[in-house]
Amino acid sequence: MTASTLTRRPIPETVAAARSLFDSGATSSAAARTRRLHALRRLITENESAFEQALAADLRKSPDEARLTETGVVVGEINHALRHLRRWARPKRGPVPTALLPGRAQLVPEPLGVVLVIAPWNYPVQLLLNPLVGVLAAGNTAVLKPSELAPATSALVARLVPRYFPDGAVGVVEGGVPETTELLARRFDHIVFTGSGTVGRIVMRAAAEHLTPVTLELGGKSPVWFDDDAGLRTAARRLAWAKFTNAGQTCVAPDYVMTTPDRVPALVDALGTAIEEMWGADPRTSPDYGRIVDERQFDRLVGYLDGLDVRVGGTHDRGDRYLAPTVVTLPGTAGRPLIGPDAAVSVLREEIFGPILPIVPVASAEEAVTVINGWDKPLALYVFSSSPRTRRLFERNTSSGAVVHNAALVHVAAAGLPFGGVGSSGMGAYHGTYSWRSFSHEKPVLRMPLRPDTLRLAQPPFGGYGPRIVQRLMRRG
Repeated sequence: MTASTLTRRPIPETVAAARSLFDSGATSSAAARTRRLHALRRLITENESAFEQALAADLRKSPDEARLTETGVVVGEINHALRHLRRWARPKRGPVPTALLPGRAQLVPEPLGVVLVIAPWNYPVQLLLNPLVGVLAAGNTAVLKPSELAPATSALVARLVPRYFPDGAVGVVEGGVPETTELLARRFDHIVFTGSGTVGRIVMRAAAEHLTPVTLELGGKSPVWFDDDAGLRTAARRLAWAKFTNAGQTCVAPDYVMTTPDRVPALVDALGTAIEEMWGADPRTSPDYGRIVDERQFDRLVGYLDGLDVRVGGTHDRGDRYLAPTVVTLPGTAGRPLIGPDAAVSVLREEIFGPILPIVPVASAEEAVTVINGWDKPLALYVFSSSPRTRRLFERNTSSGAVVHNAALVHVAAAGLPFGGVGSSGMGAYHGTYSWRSFSHEKPVLRMPLRPDTLRLAQPPFGGYGPRIVQRLMRRG
């Protein structure tokens, strides 16, 4: 069967092939897992220029940005998994309560089965293949659903996967809502979805029909607190880079910045300088600045600018899907929530997911904490402060998928840290050992020797001291 035939395989056959291969046991050995991780790495490294071209076609990503934020992240995740795979796969000694001695226990990791990965369009390589690393390392098979809104990348993945996984360990289903709906109607052993909360709820309802566990990465409005006057220039550059990379279309991009009113002018000026240093006086001509994915998203973003005080950027071109890196300032809104569905301005009602950065004045860090806690838990929180007390304030009094001090976005590239949300920003986590845990089941195996037969103390007929001894031992743990 040729690669071109495999890419057109109907959904039932794609899922059945992955299920059949898993049931055969061909994916469970350490050698098989290692071999498939190497195959995935070759798929990327041998076709890096093709991925760069596809990402440029879909999102106008530069080759350097593609390597930094897409292919390089996945290769790093693969290398991390290969270094640690044998340790992860080793059975671990489990605790045995005194009442069950001389029994011995182990926790034996086993793969879950067939995992469905549904990826978004904004990082169509990283967010499709990064979860796949953990899926394969844990000994599973996978069905990938790339985003139809990144068609060049989707087509490339569909063409390459059969070449590097000819046994069907990884299948690809292209298409839009009908194909995703058909996939969700089928039984999987785990589903990974990255995208909006609205679609995340649909995925979770579908998964419930088969009692399928899910990992949901849903985004939200990731806030920033700034009060580090001495580090203003560096902080502004890091903020601008994190916000305007991929034209702001990043689930963990800084969504809005809170600072005290007196700091707003200096921060706006520093952001403007940082934008010009990185993308030039006219970012439209920069080879390193991306474009909005489609006209619908472009129109939504430009609509946010109506009536706002645009301090930096704001220029746009619908034909080119270009929206300049834009900084806006907003007044305080006494008596109304600052963010969330009841906010006074539309740009603060939902995740922006584009190159618009609002600067919002608040009286203090304590007020910023109140704002954050007044709506959904964010996927990330970024704190730029030289004060240990202020950093502790945000760590201890807010809840978010992650907290990063004096930087933003970079935690996604840390293979040893879990990546995931909490509450409305998602559930479950992956990366590194956390991928292993998500896509494996740690099966307890308890061995009780027949001699001495200590269990007789807990068996009828009850009488004497046996039950009392067992109860006392059970209470000791």
